Amino acid sequence: MPENREPTRDELELRKQIEEFYLPKQLVDAIFEMGGIPRSSMEAYVGIGFIDIADYSYLSKFLSPKENQMVLNGLYTAFNTVLKRHGGYLNKIEGDSLMFHYGGFLDPRVRDLSEDDAIKYIARELFYSCIEMQRVCVLFNQANDRFLNENVSKDTREDLERAFEIISTLRRSYELSSSMNAFFQIRIRIGANIGEVIIGNFGPDGAKQWDVIGLPVIDAKRMESTAPIGGLRISEQFYRTLESTGIADDYYRRFRREAEALFGQYRSITKDELYKFGTVVLKDKKSVVFNTYSVQVNPGLPEQIQDQVMELLTKGHQGADRIVKMLQYYRGNPFVTNAIEKVFASNSVSIRKAYIYKLLFPKKHAVLERKFGEDRIGLDEFIGRKYSLYYLFESLGRYQDTIKQDPDVPSDETEFLGYESYLAHRSNKIVEQYNLKKAHLIRKSYFFNVVYPLVFTSIRTSILERQYDSEEEEIETLEELENGESDARTDVQGDVEELEELDEIDDREEPGSPPAS
Repeated sequence: MPENREPTRDELELRKQIEEFYLPKQLVDAIFEMGGIPRSSMEAYVGIGFIDIADYSYLSKFLSPKENQMVLNGLYTAFNTVLKRHGGYLNKIEGDSLMFHYGGFLDPRVRDLSEDDAIKYIARELFYSCIEMQRVCVLFNQANDRFLNENVSKDTREDLERAFEIISTLRRSYELSSSMNAFFQIRIRIGANIGEVIIGNFGPDGAKQWDVIGLPVIDAKRMESTAPIGGLRISEQFYRTLESTGIADDYYRRFRREAEALFGQYRSITKDELYKFGTVVLKDKKSVVFNTYSVQVNPGLPEQIQDQVMELLTKGHQGADRIVKMLQYYRGNPFVTNAIEKVFASNSVSIRKAYIYKLLFPKKHAVLERKFGEDRIGLDEFIGRKYSLYYLFESLGRYQDTIKQDPDVPSDETEFLGYESYLAHRSNKIVEQYNLKKAHLIRKSYFFNVVYPLVFTSIRTSILERQYDSEEEEIETLEELENGESDARTDVQGDVEELEELDEIDDREEPGSPPAS
């Protein structure tokens, strides 16, 4: 439209529709309450959350581009109903992830509160929004709109109905009906943090965006990128606030009650297991260690994963791949890992724990080999009974944490007494440091290129074995081993359980290093 021409009534109406369609109503209402657009930035205490859909590139291949759009619109509509209920602000959507926050200029509920009351309010609403969004995601997978309030808008219902129709059609599909429940399960990871940020207008003229920036925002994104699938990771600062305000204890009691009502495996969860302390190494910050807590949010998660794994066991290579992916996702969760191991045991999936143990602990395995001698079956059975899959995954995690840390290279500055002597000293130190780093890089490369892939390749192979071998042959083999050799192995297994030599091996060198060439 030319600058000197007055807009027509239709053009003004279209502009109004565009603004109402694209501008967040919450932002517009807040600006009207202030009586004008705030021109200067301000500091404020806020709570920030990030959501990301786990492995969405895999899920999206089941859908057309248009269906992908409708499913995502429906999912984000579901999440936004949670934010509206709790008074949160949907900051931005970027592909398959979104950012939201509480507090600050846009949150009318904190304007008249004291600083302490505002922090408590922000922590509570942010925390329970994250919990509720994970649970809404479970209902969304079921095409269940139980999370909706009666007074939601017509557009909200239509967005959800379109998404639910796509999901329901996939479930009913003749070609996919036996597989879709196993393969198509949307799961999200959430990260959250609280702290002081700068709030204001960012961007060039004509493309301004009301946003929050600061270290708490960056850390919240780090929480999301390392969060457990189907769970929540929060900063230590956020957890301390939940602890001091009693929110942490309230949620623990609620979670236990829900798990007990389901007779689920989480019914025995401790508070330390519900809020699991862990560290995140920030490689972009010179390997600074960041303290965090991962939080469980779904009281029925182990049982849901069990059901999915049961279905996937019959789905060939694709099913084996998905099970391995789930083990990689949940290997830090003892409840889920133990639940999957029970499925393996009840379905005659023979996980070769001795093979994995040897990858992780070659020195300890060598001690056991000497003790058992030629009795390889006895050795394998002993390791299979003594070590759970979760223990082996824990060891794998410790191994990974160890090789992630760069070796300490002490600074060395000698007194300069002459060119030749100084250069010779420095040359020796540089070569020494190089050799130290080279050894570390070899061990790191060995872990990521040999140990880690072989651990999960072994598990995948065991699943494929179960799929393609007859159950009768496996039962006959087990009966032959049990009837013919169990008595002869009793004494040596009893001795091994008391074998102190295993504990004398330097644990600082375990899990294992690359074998000598």
